[in-house]
Amino acid sequence: MTLKEDLSNKVREYAKEPWDEIPDGYVVPAPEDLTFGNTGRRLSACILYADICGSTAMVDSLSDTQAAEYYKAYLHCAAKLIKRNGGEITAYDGDRVMAVFLGDAKEDRAVNAAMELSYAVSKIINPEFSTVYATLHRDLRHTVGIDASTVLASKTGVRIDSDLVWVGPAANYAAKLNSFDGLDTSYPIRVTEEVYKALSTNCLIGSAGELMWEGPYSNFDPRRHYRSRHYQIIG
Repeated sequence: MTLKEDLSNKVREYAKEPWDEIPDGYVVPAPEDLTFGNTGRRLSACILYADICGSTAMVDSLSDTQAAEYYKAYLHCAAKLIKRNGGEITAYDGDRVMAVFLGDAKEDRAVNAAMELSYAVSKIINPEFSTVYATLHRDLRHTVGIDASTVLASKTGVRIDSDLVWVGPAANYAAKLNSFDGLDTSYPIRVTEEVYKALSTNCLIGSAGELMWEGPYSNFDPRRHYRSRHYQIIG
């Protein structure tokens, strides 16, 4: 069998094979929990994407080792804070991390992780690198997009090189909220209206009684979004 025939057969199989019954899921499945066929789990999830803003300019202007240090510092802080807030990391992609939050108060916990990450960028990462690199330091900026919806988790890949693919509005819009034309990068945290409406008062109102969000904005209807520059102090 030629490679073309092999690929055609597999694509035809995906298109024609009936899906098994898709149960609701309450934990993030592992790839080994699913088959390469048409199987999956549906979850009510809040998805977070966090990445470095302007990473292309960073790698163009810094040595590869210094840029790697920024990447490692950012992703380390993001991972620790996501897990601290009950999220599960599902993918790393260059300077970006994806996480899934499930269960009670999932929107609050995702937003709290984003605000703690903004604190880490402003009060930990940039000051530490500035101390080490002085005039060679380039302020790191970041963005976080968060959306919530029902998503389908299914297995993709080949044999041992497998992973989960996440299909549903939250997976797409959380990623889109990280960057698009005309977005003010001084507001690093962006959440869809679905997430905003689910937030508790603690994630809406600041310590001085001010609303911490601006919006809604309609850059990609029908999913309007809100933006914030606030951060949450890490104790």
